[in-house]
Amino acid sequence: MIRIGLRDARAHFGRFVMSIIAIALGVSFVVGSFCFREMMNNQVDQMLASNSDADVYVRGDTEQKDDTSASFAASSSGSESGSDSTQTSTESKNYNRIDVSLVDTIGSVQGVDTAEAVYEVNGLVLVGKDGNAVSTMGGMTSGMGLSQGTWRSATLTQGRWAKAKDEITLHTFAAETAGLNVGDTTKLVYPDGPADVRVVGIFSTASSQAGAIIIGLDPATAKEYFQQQSGQIGTARYLTVYGSAAQGQPLSVEQQQTLADRINKALPADANAVAVTGQSVRDDNAASTKKALGFIQPLILIFAIIALFVGSFIITNTFSMIVRESMRGYALLRSIGASPVQVFVTVAVQAVLLGLVGSGIGIGLGWGMVKGIVALMARMGTPMTGAVNPSVSDMLVGLIVGVLVTLIGASLPARRAAMAPPIQAMNETVNPEKPVWPRGIIGAIMMVLGVCAWAVCWRIAWVNTNGGEVSPWSRFNDLATTLGTGWPLGIGAGLIVIGVIVLAPALVTPTSAVLGWIPSHVFTVTGRLATRNLSRSKRRTANTAAALFVGVAIVSCLGVIASSAKASVAGIVDSGLKSDFSAMSVSNGQIPDDAIEAIKNTEGIDTVSQSRMLMGVTYGSGDDEASAMTFAEQPSLFTKVFAPVTNAGDADKALRDGELVVGLEVAKDNGWKVGDEVRVNGRQVVVDEAATAKAQADYQAQVKGTIDNLTAQAQQLMAAGDMAGAQAKTKEIEKVSDDAKNVDPATMVKTKNETTHVTMKVGAIIENSIYRSMVLMNDDAANKIANKYTMFTIMLFINGKSGIDLDGLKTRLIDAVKPYYVVNVQNRDEFKSTMSSMVDQILLVLYALLALSIVIAIFGIVNTLALSVSERTKEIGLLRAIGTSRAQIRGMLGIEAAIIAVFGTVLGMVVGVAAGVVIRAVYEANGLSTLSIPWNQLAVFLALSILVGLIASVSPASRALKQPVLDAVASE
Repeated sequence: MIRIGLRDARAHFGRFVMSIIAIALGVSFVVGSFCFREMMNNQVDQMLASNSDADVYVRGDTEQKDDTSASFAASSSGSESGSDSTQTSTESKNYNRIDVSLVDTIGSVQGVDTAEAVYEVNGLVLVGKDGNAVSTMGGMTSGMGLSQGTWRSATLTQGRWAKAKDEITLHTFAAETAGLNVGDTTKLVYPDGPADVRVVGIFSTASSQAGAIIIGLDPATAKEYFQQQSGQIGTARYLTVYGSAAQGQPLSVEQQQTLADRINKALPADANAVAVTGQSVRDDNAASTKKALGFIQPLILIFAIIALFVGSFIITNTFSMIVRESMRGYALLRSIGASPVQVFVTVAVQAVLLGLVGSGIGIGLGWGMVKGIVALMARMGTPMTGAVNPSVSDMLVGLIVGVLVTLIGASLPARRAAMAPPIQAMNETVNPEKPVWPRGIIGAIMMVLGVCAWAVCWRIAWVNTNGGEVSPWSRFNDLATTLGTGWPLGIGAGLIVIGVIVLAPALVTPTSAVLGWIPSHVFTVTGRLATRNLSRSKRRTANTAAALFVGVAIVSCLGVIASSAKASVAGIVDSGLKSDFSAMSVSNGQIPDDAIEAIKNTEGIDTVSQSRMLMGVTYGSGDDEASAMTFAEQPSLFTKVFAPVTNAGDADKALRDGELVVGLEVAKDNGWKVGDEVRVNGRQVVVDEAATAKAQADYQAQVKGTIDNLTAQAQQLMAAGDMAGAQAKTKEIEKVSDDAKNVDPATMVKTKNETTHVTMKVGAIIENSIYRSMVLMNDDAANKIANKYTMFTIMLFINGKSGIDLDGLKTRLIDAVKPYYVVNVQNRDEFKSTMSSMVDQILLVLYALLALSIVIAIFGIVNTLALSVSERTKEIGLLRAIGTSRAQIRGMLGIEAAIIAVFGTVLGMVVGVAAGVVIRAVYEANGLSTLSIPWNQLAVFLALSILVGLIASVSPASRALKQPVLDAVASE
């Protein structure tokens, strides 16, 4: 039976081509997802091996509560690590900061080569040779204080390390991207403004930096800016240590542990610090980073599932027709003693072979797809050096998935071949198609249940926003609260999609009559023939249309969501935004203070409202403590910037009176009402007077001890008659004394985080979608909770004076911020357009990937028509024999294909738009306030479906017309 199956597969191989393509495309996404994940993981490992290359790290010994807002602040304003720009952004745990003076203690430990704090400043902007800011699709631009020995994996290839504020050393990728060489002068925008700098060196690293622009700064400059930005003076998150045991090479894990143990013994008991191996830090950071990137593979796998799901319809259609054509042969096999299982195996062998061939091609496509993505990322400024070749396990997964999907697609036709009685199978060509009304009933019931699930989902969302109960039944309400909106939404979508697929055969006849009405009247003969042909094979027609239905449904749903998102943003701007202009940073989110002053000093400005984010603010106490995004705003916010949609209280009065203006979502989550007293917890970075005094006293004692020691040596030399030696010691004493007088006092200032607690009244609750999850307060109230180190400006709203020429004012504003490179000034229309384009960019990749399912569906139409033509060879021959022209044959097949395409497209659009409407309603409170259906886009889909159908019919029609009439008539 296996040999018979292989022979049948060879005989029908031409008909398997479209199915092979479908399997190959689906498997390519499966293999590609695994390859891409492994490539990213490999890239992370490479970068951490290079960037976090210290042998030992010394960090705090007490884990602190993870504060997402504080982490955001650190990544925005500046961070510090042990010589890498990745560590703080990927560190999964936070520890107390430690004193940098520990460097001296650590440096004296046996086996330590170097120990230091490496300061990093994020949010810099490098200006390229063309005068424009350098940006890539990769990481941010960051500066690090680098000198000889600071970073083992960094190799100076040209010039030297920077030694002053007006000097920089560039990473090779940064130099190439900026078009700069050693000796060139350019501008570097520091946090406090731009400065002229000269490139004095270029360095390379052991691994690609994935598009990050890394700038080597003078260590003193990096330390100064880090302290300015973070308010952390004299403390560090990590101290990096390189060992000497391997003569400049990385230590083994055992050597790292030995060195860490020695350092731990030497650390003072009150240091609150611990030494850990570099490998443990790299492992922790790698796990955290890989977890953060973990969403990519499931996203790609979703599209693989969609592609394979769509492809399964093509496989089912293919095997259905092959089984139908071979039914007499299977009947003969049964009549000579073959069992149903043996007949099933005959078909299954063909499916296995088809799956193996398609999967093999798919593995190659998946590998090529990842290589293409890597090449594209490199062209876009994000070079990757991670391995992209598929592993043996990747290829096995692809093969298994491809074969399983093919077997599932072929199982129903194979079962039909195996279970059909031999006598009936002998006459299979004249047996009518089974009734489809049972499927129609089942599909309709599933759709009703899906609609009910969506109704429950909408009701839960409505209750979450407006209060009340989901239903009169308490147990159902408890279940609804537990499930939330996600489960009913997903279950409803699944039931409706499967219900439509099950119901589709019952819709073929009425739909063909409706869609075929115009062709039947315009092209009397061909139109009627096409309509009747579709009705004769309802299941095949429905399966073909279902392949297109799935892709169109998803694209239509995304189209409604995207259109609604853009309409909601436009509505917010049109109805709520009052300011003439907005300004934001295109770099790290923080707008430089000097840029703010430049805007305020621009001629024609009436008001400038700053929106400042407060870091680490919580509300309540104990177990009831909650967090919310908190912003400090000017009293003019609701009169000059944004019109409030008030739920309770007076928002404008509350903000002016120093009360809290709370978003509706925050108020509901915490059960707050207007008039409630709320404890607000914040933090300020302040000078630690005691620690500073101790540091100053210790330094003075150290200087005094040094001078006393040198004085004693000078006296001994003088007593011995060595006047020259005594004079040299006297000069050393003078130098130590002068150095002590000239020391920067800031180096001995110690800071601490001081927790603040202020009780404030809830003055108003507002419903504006952009404020629903925020808490607002005025500047006076914010200054009691935070200070300049724990809040920063992220947005400016600007109003011109009455009657001012706004175009001229915009020109002056752009000129005012031009020296800062990072500030983008936009008018209302540009602001609205920017928000809309962000939505388009997010969905662009999704549209591109989903197009794959539509391409597979097109192959399905071609495949179905080709097999249908083969099945109707005699019929087409008879039509031609009685005078039907070649054009009429082409027209008939073209109309069939167009009706199938329109059928699938219409079903997809109806379900997709319905899903989009439900999702929009469910997430109305999250900003999707306006429903917008993209009718133009849907009309284009419909027009394209007709075109797709006509194109898909060209090849099958040509094959039908190539066979001589007499041969076609005698084909059976």
